[in-house]
Amino acid sequence: MKIISRSVRETGKIATGLTRKLIKAGPQKHAVVIALEGELGAGKTTFVKAFAKAFGIKAHITSPTFVLLKGYGLQVTGYRFLYHVDAYRLKNYRDLLPLGVKEVMTNPENIILIEWADRVKPILPKKYIKIHMDHVNLKTRKINISNFQ
Repeated sequence: MKIISRSVRETGKIATGLTRKLIKAGPQKHAVVIALEGELGAGKTTFVKAFAKAFGIKAHITSPTFVLLKGYGLQVTGYRFLYHVDAYRLKNYRDLLPLGVKEVMTNPENIILIEWADRVKPILPKKYIKIHMDHVNLKTRKINISNFQ
């Protein structure tokens, strides 16, 4: 699915729409993993903020660039935690292993959003949602969502 977003607000609406689809689809056999890719400033964190807000998270969301992984409790039926991973400064996926990310990805009560997911591709599950974001101009982004059933 290819979408053009012309503002931060539109990107937020796209993220909110995805949360609604996930809630409607219900829990899966494994964690829901959303792999976010794109250039610096393309809107990955903006997407994560809106996604978390749509799931009722009131905390101020920032990219966990230095802590790598942040978890937030959810009150949504079927899901207990939302995890936000930022792989920007990682050399490869091995840097995430000591944080228990493989176990987090197997728990069907978890939703994991991974910024810079292309840097940790070897540990992504077989089934994940891929969101690639590209700059079109200063405010406009091309968003390609794939692998979403």
